[in-house]
Amino acid sequence: MSLSKSSNISKYGILKDINSPEDVKKLDFEKLPTLCQEIREFLIDTTSKTGGHLSSNLGTVELSVALHRIFDSPNDKIVWDVGHQCYTHKILTGRKEEFYTLRQKNGISGFPKQKESEHDAFIAGHSSTSIAVAYGLARAKRIQNDKHHVVAVIGDGAFTSGLAYEGVNNAARYGDNLIVILNDNEMSISKNVGGLAKYLSKIRSQPSYFNAKDILQKTFNKVPVVGNAMSSRINSMKTAFKDLIYKSNWFEEMGFTYLGPADGHDINMLCNLLSRAKEIGKPVFLHLNTQKGKGYTFAENNPGEYHGTSGFDIDTGKNFVSEGTNFSNEFGIYIEQLAHKDKTICAITAAMKYGTGLNYFSKSFKNQGRFFDVGIAEPMAVTFAGGLASQGMKPVFAVYSSFLQRCYDQLVHDLAIEKQHVVLAVDRAGIVGNDGETHQGLFDVAMTLSIPNVTIYSPATYEEMRKDLHKLLYEYDGICIIRYPRGKQANLSEVSLQGEDYNMWGTSSDNIIVTYGKISEEVEKARKHLERNNIKVSVLKLNKIFPISNDVMNIIKKANNILFVEEGIKCGGLGEHIGNRLMEERYNGLYKIQAVDNRFVVQATREESIVDEYLDCNSLVDCFSSMVKNI
Repeated sequence: MSLSKSSNISKYGILKDINSPEDVKKLDFEKLPTLCQEIREFLIDTTSKTGGHLSSNLGTVELSVALHRIFDSPNDKIVWDVGHQCYTHKILTGRKEEFYTLRQKNGISGFPKQKESEHDAFIAGHSSTSIAVAYGLARAKRIQNDKHHVVAVIGDGAFTSGLAYEGVNNAARYGDNLIVILNDNEMSISKNVGGLAKYLSKIRSQPSYFNAKDILQKTFNKVPVVGNAMSSRINSMKTAFKDLIYKSNWFEEMGFTYLGPADGHDINMLCNLLSRAKEIGKPVFLHLNTQKGKGYTFAENNPGEYHGTSGFDIDTGKNFVSEGTNFSNEFGIYIEQLAHKDKTICAITAAMKYGTGLNYFSKSFKNQGRFFDVGIAEPMAVTFAGGLASQGMKPVFAVYSSFLQRCYDQLVHDLAIEKQHVVLAVDRAGIVGNDGETHQGLFDVAMTLSIPNVTIYSPATYEEMRKDLHKLLYEYDGICIIRYPRGKQANLSEVSLQGEDYNMWGTSSDNIIVTYGKISEEVEKARKHLERNNIKVSVLKLNKIFPISNDVMNIIKKANNILFVEEGIKCGGLGEHIGNRLMEERYNGLYKIQAVDNRFVVQATREESIVDEYLDCNSLVDCFSSMVKNI
């Protein structure tokens, strides 16, 4: 569904004339609230057609406008954590006219990307990186005598990651021009702040407060001897009072000046606070309270549903795409059923309960202490699962393939060495689509093949997934991985031969295509097409992809022409692994790998990416036909 540029820009009285941050600075201050309202309408209108992350972006409209009003991008750097909240930033930095291409092939990304705009300071597809990145940028500026500021915007959810705390622990060390903004839209870090502290925060955000404070400070410092002591004493009293009010000065102990909590939707207060933060001359931690989905009732009432959407009807809020069931849902239902029979099964998520289908498990077993949401802390989840496994529990950690990349050390050290029995349910395996490079599930196979004591299954259908999951829970030890794609199961023909851990189509023993996972659907289409062209070929679809059994290797070795098709990265993937075994066993036939050829897959639909990576039916037909003809 396309979006007309003219019909969605010209109708906005103020927004239509905003083409750069300079335009925001020139705008009369009293027009800023109207600009924010128009941006919200534009975001709702656009994402209803293109899909995208709506709730988080509706919550940061005023903040984005205030940042570009007060700071000088791109000289001042704004680092967005994850990037789910950068849409208004993109609109204000010259990409308004292209916004109808959001997350589309050859369009603008749903995340910040340096190669897209000079205003995007750093790529952000995974959570909790912004403070560490901003620290690096601020350090570089100071070393190069650049007095501009660096601002990191991080959500409260990202603060459940150790990386965020590591950033805070280091970022204020040198006193650089660094401002960290906590966009607190769900979790209250300061639960006991209360009305008085918020009132004080409001007063402190006014210029008159800061001016009076500065004048008083300077006056005391001019009084010989007594003045300095009096100023120091007042500062001590202020610190003690702040401790009493705010209950914690942890951020100030880390070296930051703490401001807040403040209303993140009050544009006047935001501009005043950001102006003050610039003047302080040392690292500042600004705590804002915002509302996810603000300005769109459906998103306000159910922000999780509109965190990521594929398009919806604005008037009813209903999704255009009928979701039906999918791998995540089927996994969640089945693991919940198994857990009713087996009290040793535990489920773990890293802030993705709904995305991974564990909402069923959570509802049934949370009160029994068998469901764990550890926040955005994937490495911790893996090690925690190892601890559970060491005491006889059966932990299942459901995690997106892209996010599993954070856990390599924990997989090796905390699970593999002592063969802790942990099941990793790796969701979104393979090409994912419109979120682009940062979210593709292309590396998990290559990454985990290098780890000893690992068993990997890659089902293509829901029934295979259930069968494989049961096996991994009850027939194996060590790290057990079941990986499955985003969306629905593959549509496959009836098999010619079914083995213990593989299926076969066709009767040729001389020509064979070996594959696994959902891409087997395209491979089976290619087989039928080849046979219509009088090229007899069999398809061997692996269900258990590692370790490869001798029986499977014997089937493969009988063929003279082997094409291995893999919806994953070629370098270090299963295709290379099998190729190495064939070479060691002195295979004399022709072996070729068709996979993602060692590059990052950009945003597009899965169908478009399959074609771009030469994994579609037509490309596979051409590839295998050329193999046969060249003999």
